[in-house]
Amino acid sequence: MSPPATPAAPAPDRRLEKALLTFVRQEFSAPVATILGFAEIMLEDAAGQGVGDASMDDLRRIHAAGLQLKKLVDDLLDPQVQHARMESADIDSFRGKLRHDLRTPINAIKGYGEMLLEDAQDGGFTALGEDLGKLLAAAQRLLAQIDALVEFGQGNFNPMDDAASARADDAPKRTAQAAIASGVLEKIRALTGATDHKDTPPARILVVDDTAANRDLLSRRLGRDGHQVTVADGGRAALALIGESDFDLILLDLMMPDISGYELLCQLKTDPAYQHIPVIMISAFDEIDSVVRCIEAGAEDYLSKPFNPVLLQARLAASLEKKRLRDREKRYIAELKTEKERSEALLLNILPKAIMERMHQGENIADRFREVTVLFSDLVGFTALASRMSPAALVDFLNSIFSTFDRLSIELGVEKIKTIGDAYMVVAGLPEPRADHAQIAARMALAMREAVAESRRQHGEDLQIRIGLHTGAVVAGIIGTHKFVYDVWGDTVNTASRMESHGIANEIQVSAATHALLVDGFLFQPRGTLKVKGKGMMETFLLRGERAVGTA
Repeated sequence: MSPPATPAAPAPDRRLEKALLTFVRQEFSAPVATILGFAEIMLEDAAGQGVGDASMDDLRRIHAAGLQLKKLVDDLLDPQVQHARMESADIDSFRGKLRHDLRTPINAIKGYGEMLLEDAQDGGFTALGEDLGKLLAAAQRLLAQIDALVEFGQGNFNPMDDAASARADDAPKRTAQAAIASGVLEKIRALTGATDHKDTPPARILVVDDTAANRDLLSRRLGRDGHQVTVADGGRAALALIGESDFDLILLDLMMPDISGYELLCQLKTDPAYQHIPVIMISAFDEIDSVVRCIEAGAEDYLSKPFNPVLLQARLAASLEKKRLRDREKRYIAELKTEKERSEALLLNILPKAIMERMHQGENIADRFREVTVLFSDLVGFTALASRMSPAALVDFLNSIFSTFDRLSIELGVEKIKTIGDAYMVVAGLPEPRADHAQIAARMALAMREAVAESRRQHGEDLQIRIGLHTGAVVAGIIGTHKFVYDVWGDTVNTASRMESHGIANEIQVSAATHALLVDGFLFQPRGTLKVKGKGMMETFLLRGERAVGTA
């Protein structure tokens, strides 16, 4: 009888090991990055601050030691290097050498840094001294962590080991590190294959690559995910296709014989018609300059060949989702713009454009105008007409007359203020003051009288108009918060109203103030002195028409 099989040891959690390695690399690489970063900044700044040659040489030595230190730490935390070291029999000897190798560049950094700090303080280089202090603090922090780093680099810290087998004094810290790494992995589900993004909505994708095998491979992968794929074998072919069709995303090879991917990218991102299309660069050329320049030029992402298909799928899904969000945002903005234009068009039917613009800026509308001409009109015979017409017919009839008045006000440049029943009020000379306000008000009155006469001829209704004009100062502004209006107030308004109400049917009565501004260009008939309610005796005139050019 064969002995019972020994249970197989559980497979180590490679994700956890990798995550823990990443965590430790982050913890120990941060001080190294700080040292290198400040060394580079100080080299750049010191050249323009008058720092001496000897100090510049010391800064270069610090930078070189930082590069050496970075390589040692990177090698120490490389998984393959770790595995080789764990197989080595002479661990203690290697550990001692490693401690020595790590301390050497750190001691150089500290030595040169402390000397430079003294020189900076003596020479008054405050900014340089502050940066050196930060660099030395990072070096000191790393020096204190060397033993832990070497211990980890020998593979002695395995998060799957039993706690009892670990050194007692390091166990709490190691347990905390393992807990952090485990916590991260619990929140990030493991990949299950290339099906993780199958729910990505189908998109129209253009693949641009001068290698047929690459085009075919990408087309098959993307087609399998439900995307509609179009291929181009070069930059010129791609430009022709982009001009003919709409694409949701472009996969663009960097190195092509006719037009490079970078040139094509720049053309697309400077053309308003195509700059909205996301572009993912794909290239075997992965040096950092190319990556950075492509991202600066507007590339959405950059993938190195040979690419991981799952990573490609994830990048595609992310880029397409961002494009969908941008497209949705554009639609919303367009809808908002349409609604804004519609609202402004409605407001323009209520308010003068200049007033509306001031309101948009949050201004309180209240203005005094030194001289304007106010026109009031009233339809004579309208009450009798209303009693015998149907409501619909009455509204249509009044609308046709007032629509004509509205058109005339726009053509002549007077501001319609309001209608009250069959009364119509306009003002010339606001909201933008103008010197010829009396003249355009008079022309408006004459045109309104002619429009009513034409309506009477067309409809056969006995309808006439009575108009009054007066010139003077007014106050204008917005009143109300619901159905607000632009209105005018003052004695000038009241007097113009009296000119209309004390007038004669089918006549235009003006005050002496308005007559004085119009007498040289218009014909009048004196009406004499008239007792006006609330005003007393007033001299008034009836406007007959405008003088012909060249007549006195």
